[in-house]
Amino acid sequence: MVAKKPRIVIIGAGMAGLTAANKLHTSCSPAAAFELVVVEGGSRIGGRINTSEFGGDRIEMGATWIHGIGGSPVHEIAREIHALSSDQPWECMDGSSEDPARFTTVAEGGFELDRSLVEPVSTLFKSLMDYAQKKTVDHNDYYKIACKSSNVFPSTNGSLSVGSFLRKGLELYWGSKEKEEEEVLGYGNWNRKSLEEGVFRVHENTQRTYTSAGDLFTLDYVTESEYRMCSGEEITIAKGYLSIIEYLASALPPGLVQLGKKVKQIEWQIEKNGLENGYGSSDNDSEYNDSNRPVKIHFCDGSTMVADHVIVTVSLGVLKAGVQESGNMFNPPLPCFKTEAIQRLGFGVVNKLFVQLNNNNNNNNKSKNDFPFLQMVFRKADSELREEKVPWWMRKTASMFPIYENSNVLLSWFAGKEALELESLRDEEIIGGVSATISSFLAKPHDKLLCNGNGSLEEEEKNKWYEVKVKKVLKSQWGNDPLFLGSYSYVAVGSSGDDLDRMAEPLPRIGSHESANSPPLQLLFAGEATHRTHYSTTHGAYFSGLREANRLLQHYHCVGV
Repeated sequence: MVAKKPRIVIIGAGMAGLTAANKLHTSCSPAAAFELVVVEGGSRIGGRINTSEFGGDRIEMGATWIHGIGGSPVHEIAREIHALSSDQPWECMDGSSEDPARFTTVAEGGFELDRSLVEPVSTLFKSLMDYAQKKTVDHNDYYKIACKSSNVFPSTNGSLSVGSFLRKGLELYWGSKEKEEEEVLGYGNWNRKSLEEGVFRVHENTQRTYTSAGDLFTLDYVTESEYRMCSGEEITIAKGYLSIIEYLASALPPGLVQLGKKVKQIEWQIEKNGLENGYGSSDNDSEYNDSNRPVKIHFCDGSTMVADHVIVTVSLGVLKAGVQESGNMFNPPLPCFKTEAIQRLGFGVVNKLFVQLNNNNNNNNKSKNDFPFLQMVFRKADSELREEKVPWWMRKTASMFPIYENSNVLLSWFAGKEALELESLRDEEIIGGVSATISSFLAKPHDKLLCNGNGSLEEEEKNKWYEVKVKKVLKSQWGNDPLFLGSYSYVAVGSSGDDLDRMAEPLPRIGSHESANSPPLQLLFAGEATHRTHYSTTHGAYFSGLREANRLLQHYHCVGV
């Protein structure tokens, strides 16, 4: 009689799931030591990696950056498959958008700000974040302000937020400066303090997109120092992030990844006698007709699948919905240590907006686009001086810039409630809001910008204005996508790195009463939200998939690395 092979089902064909599948399939000799299946609820592989096309350019709807090349498995794969260079330009491949010197900083109303006003505030913000993240920095005056900012708070026990730390630093910065004239000549009715606060908000809003915390006052300060980036520069993948996913999937035999298999419920066993439930008896289970496997997966199409081990790689957003009283994703429900960690951790929404301009959107009607790398200093949302035509959902957008030099496709990032609002808007509403915003920033003060071709002027007067016509827009919609329900995780106030570790613990919990009375390693968890120091990143997801694959390889005395 041939011994039954362990069956491993991986839920999710994103970075974590495909990394685990690749490792399990290629590590054992023979490779068929396991029955391995990857089930994916959507119609494509990749998860939150989604390389697409817009306006003739390659774009990334999801993950964009390799966050540091030193020690990054993503960079190593990209280098190995020659994906880091391409004959075609694409999103940020020349690094222009990340170079502060390339940005033109403009205040609402069309006032271009001198670098002597912008740079001190930018340096202050960077010093504050470096201090919060415990990075090694030069001990300049701004660093001292960061140190002082942290010392004005009592013992926090994790209750201090990044947002409150940053704002205290800004207050100390203002207090440390000699009294200056409030009015700044050349910037209309903007004064120095309001401009400095506006520049500071630009960096806060950028930080919101980095972390996915829609409000930095919900981002935990203490845990910020645990976050780790790989060393070296941050770069993009010229041939698209999807090339990494395709490489991982290429090692798997046809049919191993099953698309369109959205999970409804996962049944698992706490006690061994729970196995006497006739699992595998469904007519839909003929291929998996094993009554002794402890986990049973129910799919939305009515089919089921049984397994010895299930690696769950769904997003934290899906887990949050699944452990709610109405969610019922797990039966029996997950233990309290797991559900409480899921509920405490943060999971935010970050969306991208791509805007395609007409080819002749510039003063001289050249064939190339000369739209600047624009950094936008908005008025406060409640300011009486704000441009009323600029919609509220644009006011926390830090920048708008070509995805590479001279591209006619612009990119803006949105986080939090603004990102969710973007998902609800029709393309016409977005075009109107973007046009009004560009008008407010790129028109010379007291002049009028022609947006979407409206208005008429004598030919000799046209060079005074920057004429912009938006052709079409494309937005990501991670918040309302039922397969993700958000973008990536962060450590919220009230949570900690310990919760990320709890996320990674398999069930039944090792050393618990249940683990002595039930089959081991029934539910394993992977994904960026299960990595203590590299959460929110693709390489964190990769490391987590590798971790869970190795856990099973070691359990079966295979060689894990």
